Amino acid sequence: MGGSLGRKFGSIGVGINEIATRLSLQPSDRLEVTGQDCGRAQRTAENIALALGRSLPARIHIDHTIPHHAGLGSGTQMALAIGAGLSRLFGLNLGAADIANIIGRGARSGIGIAVFEQGGLIVDAGRGPQTQVPPVVSRLPLPSGWCFLIVLDQHATGLHGPSETAAFSALPMFPAAEAARLCHLVLMRGLPAVVEGDMASFGSVITELQRSVGDHFAPAQGGRFTSPRVRDAMEFLAANGGVGIGQSSWGPTGFCLIDGPGKAAAIRDGLLAQLDSGHTLQCLIATPRSRGADIQEISA
Repeated sequence: MGGSLGRKFGSIGVGINEIATRLSLQPSDRLEVTGQDCGRAQRTAENIALALGRSLPARIHIDHTIPHHAGLGSGTQMALAIGAGLSRLFGLNLGAADIANIIGRGARSGIGIAVFEQGGLIVDAGRGPQTQVPPVVSRLPLPSGWCFLIVLDQHATGLHGPSETAAFSALPMFPAAEAARLCHLVLMRGLPAVVEGDMASFGSVITELQRSVGDHFAPAQGGRFTSPRVRDAMEFLAANGGVGIGQSSWGPTGFCLIDGPGKAAAIRDGLLAQLDSGHTLQCLIATPRSRGADIQEISA
């Protein structure tokens, strides 16, 4: 992460099916955006047209969006979805990497771009001096029986925008020896465990990685987890069978892995029973996504 070998950042992540952005586009004589989060979507479409130096008149309706500033890549998925839709509508032949470059996504993590393009468990190698989009160095499908419990705090947000930039500037350099240890764990224990279907071993790597990186970012986000409520929920899940305990990006969203939907539902119900009536948490069962974005053309 510290750039001691000439590359900064680097990340590991996975796409899921249950939290998604969905939109539709139609030809029009002007750009018109309606639906959820239409203001941000309109700015994104305008920026793409400006960067390409051409008009892109379309009627865009946003059916559903990912929660903002929750560590789930909402801005990246919105931008890539709009870019992919406009590309298909106007025959621009733009790939996900092209769209990301046009709109300035992938400045640190390439996970959002890679899962939009191909799904699966992704490891990217961060940014070097000439990097445009962080390169994918490993892509594996997660076993189909593995499930995630996703814990969202509706009354908290993760760092973003200028605050995120300032946090990276203020934090000390990530120790090279610790970066090497985490890379060793991912390459020699985590990825082989995925191939062999060993959730416990894979989960132990994710928990250790999250512990190390969370403690490094703690001064900027107020602790290993951004949300104390999510932290408490993750402690409960870890004590009741969850593995791979962590926070997605700057949070506040937390996650863990569970072996099978039946067990996931039982543990989720146990967590919800522990919460008081005024809690702000939402707990979802999610499944790993093994393919990229779905793009369909519908005849009139």
